Amino acid sequence: MERIVQLRNRFDELDMDGFMINGEWNRRYVSGFTGSNGLILITKDEAILITDYRYFEQAKKQTELDIVLHKEHTGHKHKIYDEATKQIKRLGVERLGFEQQHLNFGNYAKLKEQLHMELVPTYDMVEDLRMVKNDDELENIRISSRITNEAFLHVLEIIRPGLTEMEVAAELESFIKQNGGSASTFTPIVASGKRSSLPHGRASDKVIEKGDMITIDFGTNYNGYWSDISRVVAIGDPGQKMKEIHQVVLESFQNCLNHLKAGMTDQEVDKYMREILIASGYNKYSGTGTGHGIGLEVHEKPLFSVDLEKTLQPGMVVTIEPGIYLEDIGGARVEDMLHITENGCEVLSPSTKELIII
Repeated sequence: MERIVQLRNRFDELDMDGFMINGEWNRRYVSGFTGSNGLILITKDEAILITDYRYFEQAKKQTELDIVLHKEHTGHKHKIYDEATKQIKRLGVERLGFEQQHLNFGNYAKLKEQLHMELVPTYDMVEDLRMVKNDDELENIRISSRITNEAFLHVLEIIRPGLTEMEVAAELESFIKQNGGSASTFTPIVASGKRSSLPHGRASDKVIEKGDMITIDFGTNYNGYWSDISRVVAIGDPGQKMKEIHQVVLESFQNCLNHLKAGMTDQEVDKYMREILIASGYNKYSGTGTGHGIGLEVHEKPLFSVDLEKTLQPGMVVTIEPGIYLEDIGGARVEDMLHITENGCEVLSPSTKELIII
């Protein structure tokens, strides 16, 4: 219930006496409930989870929150707001906070019409808590990262000319599943030859040829928590230009890694990542971001930016992913899972980031 206490501690600051959570991952983070239909209401004295009959038994096993079965007993997601209205009135809420990026306009309008009270928009209340991982979360991420790392080492043994990108991706997904993970909703990026200039070049039916350089970007979900890495493999000599851009990307990654620690702002993280790219003249060909937080979602806060200011804290898990993308030529990206500590960071995906030539 510590997470609920942390949310309650912000009620006075935001001038509200109740808070509604309907964001899928936020609902899971706060309650432990993994069903697809549910809504949480928190006041200073109560915390309840509203769900339908399909998930009632499951919810009783997964959460310590009080559970309310919504009146219609159906899986219709809009009906749940009728029960929410009833419960909000019962709880005596006068100013209800809601997640402005997760509540759609139709449901907002419905609540506004039925409640006749002040609805207070909030932004990233739960997402801000999710940035720092506890020991259980870190353990899930470590296992996820280990499966991903081993999947990459496995695919090195089978990748060869004549395979399609989709066959390589399928082998990654099969290995992940056989070793206790899942890759659902995160289709591996396997982009070879000229297609490697596509930052999100999902695996296609292109046949891998001798001389191709291949960017592989994929991850694993374990017990709800994600990992995410990028590696580069070449089938024979890919040519001097491609080896050059990979080396620049690798040095860019390493420069950032060497400086990364708690207390850094996201501008500083971006600065260290871009120093090498700028010096080499390739920065204008680096279209992807610096990196991102990772946990219940593949991309979550902190999202690094040159425009916003956030500070790294111990317990955050982030990725750094410099890349260079040359249209009609090819590209390269290196990405690793990094656990931020007081004095630096711990690499969670230790397989080599050097260019592997097979």
